[in-house]
Amino acid sequence: MERVRIKDIAAMAGVSVGTVDRVIHGRSGVSEESRIRVEKILEQLHYQPNMYASALASNKKYYFACLLPLHKNGEYWSDVERGIMQATKTYSDFHVSHSLSFYDPYDYHSFTDAANRILEQDPDGVLFAPTRPEFTCPFVAQLNQRNIPYIYIDSNVKEYPALAFYGQNSYQSGIFAARMMMMAAGKETQEVAIFRKINEGIVGSNQQERREVGFREYMAHHFPDCRIWALDLHAKRSDEDQDMLEHFFSSHPQLHNGITFNSKAFIIGEYLLQRGITDFQLTGYDLLKRNVECLRQGSIAFLIAQQPSLQGFNGIKALADHLILKKEVNCINLMPIDLLTKENIDYYFNL
Repeated sequence: MERVRIKDIAAMAGVSVGTVDRVIHGRSGVSEESRIRVEKILEQLHYQPNMYASALASNKKYYFACLLPLHKNGEYWSDVERGIMQATKTYSDFHVSHSLSFYDPYDYHSFTDAANRILEQDPDGVLFAPTRPEFTCPFVAQLNQRNIPYIYIDSNVKEYPALAFYGQNSYQSGIFAARMMMMAAGKETQEVAIFRKINEGIVGSNQQERREVGFREYMAHHFPDCRIWALDLHAKRSDEDQDMLEHFFSSHPQLHNGITFNSKAFIIGEYLLQRGITDFQLTGYDLLKRNVECLRQGSIAFLIAQQPSLQGFNGIKALADHLILKKEVNCINLMPIDLLTKENIDYYFNL
């Protein structure tokens, strides 16, 4: 049965080879009578088409549009880009190409404008990092209307399920961060700090907001008497960071524990190194080179990693598997919540 060819099936059904091919691949142009006859024979033979060979033989081109937050080279999203490019290269035999577009994470209208430009391109699939639901949902509603599959990375929008989501459970990640930080700090800790990057009240990431929710809920339940201070650094005026940190630390001399929920823990870590502050335990996220350097020098105690390159790679892979190879794609794909220290960083990440 494994050697059954399409022309054998056509002979058994009394139809043309082209008719069998159209039935196998779900294309139109087949009468109901012929389709039923072919499908019955396929079922009897337990026929499984070789979608890989069919896709290779096809001349169809696939274009995937990718929309990411605007960033500098070497930051978190650079690793996502790297994964996207690796996946596109892996599937190049199937005529896969991609484009990269960017939006200002601190300007919701920037996301809308970039999303509208993607819709004008009419891509075969879309991979993107969502912003707030009220701005994300109109975009995905248009994608659904046009039957364009889309992938979420970094954060999920449950109101509009995507073909697949790749990212951490942000809420659980925040709980995990709080638990690890307080285990190291000790039960007698009276105050901790949260460091944010904000522009005009916008944090810039759904994921960061959900991490903070998980963190605060854990603290409220297990350490209700612990005071949480919050310092909001300017996302677009980093030249003011040093003065704000100087004032903050001088105003809280008994503060010895803090966390950042974004990937820029190095801002605090490098400040601690410059000032020679060694009694402050900082927890941060993501394996940026500057974060890792602070981890190795001791100004960051813990880093929580989530494999951004793999998110980008698997996002493109999911689109290719779904559209080209007709494979079933798992909807929710959670990335690990890995706790890294200077003692185990070399085993996980080699700079």
